[in-house]
Amino acid sequence: MTTPYFSRRSLLGLAGAGAGAIILGGCGDDSGSGGSGDSNGSATIEWWHISNTDPGLTVYANIAKAFEQAHSGTKINITPLENQAFKDKLTTVTQAGNPPDIFHSWGGGVLADQVKAGLVKEFPADAQSWLSQVNRHAREAYQVDGKQYGIPFDLGMVGFWYNKELFEKAGVTSEPTTWPEFLEVVQKIKAAGITPIALAGAEKWPGHFYWSYLAIRYAGVDGLQKAAEDGSFDTDDFVTAGEKLKELIDLQPFQKGFLGAKYSANDGQAGIMGNGQAAMELMGQWAGPTQAAYSSSKKGITDKLGFFPFPGVEGGKGSPQDVFGGGNGLAVGKNAPDAAFEYVEYFLSVDVQKKVVTEAGGVIPVTQGAEVALTDENLKKVQQLVANAPKFQMYLDQKYPPALGNQVNDSVAELFAGKATPEQVAQAIAKTAKTL
Repeated sequence: MTTPYFSRRSLLGLAGAGAGAIILGGCGDDSGSGGSGDSNGSATIEWWHISNTDPGLTVYANIAKAFEQAHSGTKINITPLENQAFKDKLTTVTQAGNPPDIFHSWGGGVLADQVKAGLVKEFPADAQSWLSQVNRHAREAYQVDGKQYGIPFDLGMVGFWYNKELFEKAGVTSEPTTWPEFLEVVQKIKAAGITPIALAGAEKWPGHFYWSYLAIRYAGVDGLQKAAEDGSFDTDDFVTAGEKLKELIDLQPFQKGFLGAKYSANDGQAGIMGNGQAAMELMGQWAGPTQAAYSSSKKGITDKLGFFPFPGVEGGKGSPQDVFGGGNGLAVGKNAPDAAFEYVEYFLSVDVQKKVVTEAGGVIPVTQGAEVALTDENLKKVQQLVANAPKFQMYLDQKYPPALGNQVNDSVAELFAGKATPEQVAQAIAKTAKTL
């Protein structure tokens, strides 16, 4: 599989502490980065993206060139930026009220803030003709108050990536489908002298995956939405999510020193998995290539890697088929010419989606028909699970306003460290939610 040009660090995007700066100065000088158009049909589009290395850098440039050739008079100026540089520069231009015409977006709370500040355009009514070919979860993930303000060009999910060889060595013959079965698998692997789970405890966001998924299973996606609106994260369902996670923590399934471990590091979560030193990790669709990138061989465990969705629970309000994840997308700035929407439509077309999948890698396509370009069996499984999921929940630290997303991460980290009880975790998250 081609190494992706973005990862979870990209997916977290602007959800960090500095995100609030984006909404400042929504009405400012319009003379900065925005493109232009005129009555004779010519237009200049300023496009900022985070694919600043090959293969994505060249693939994106070729896509833009093909669009220009098919649309005489249209010019696309591309600004490729490293992820952190993109965040910093976007903050600067949005503070001045002048976002690029098309720019990378992860949806969620940051996009909602940009909408409130009047920095992005709603998709026009005629876009529905092509948006109807895009996975509904992808569309909904970039909606604010039911209106379309962006669109992901890839959408994936978090699940368990596992080492088939280590499972076999431990005598595990089937993928667990329920939480009790999962805990049994963990115990069996540990009894075989194998580290069951790799976890980057120092970065917090990998740990929030566990609590969030259990909250989805017990409270349901609707329950999470209600809690975000009224602050009711301290109800029984969320406490139970913490209690179930503590059952796992009490088994001590993680590698030695996990609380100080990073994700993208040779001795971190990705490297440990890539070197075959742990049996599982709970991670998004970028797991395999990232494992390979940080493994000593730079190849990872590719042919040994399997995938199964997060287990179901008994008595929960959520469906075991509901999924949790996110993706990378595009938003259109407030000063953009109409041609910007034409380019977004083109970028989401079946042929272009196939091109990005096959030539750039690391993308789970969202446009119906483009999924045939996937060749990796695990990614095919991810795409099908996302497409068929009854409900989709975006990462909590991306979906929620930064203060609440950070509180989820911080509180769950306290649970992993044994410094907070499940009740205290739920209460802390509820307290922050009620102040927003």
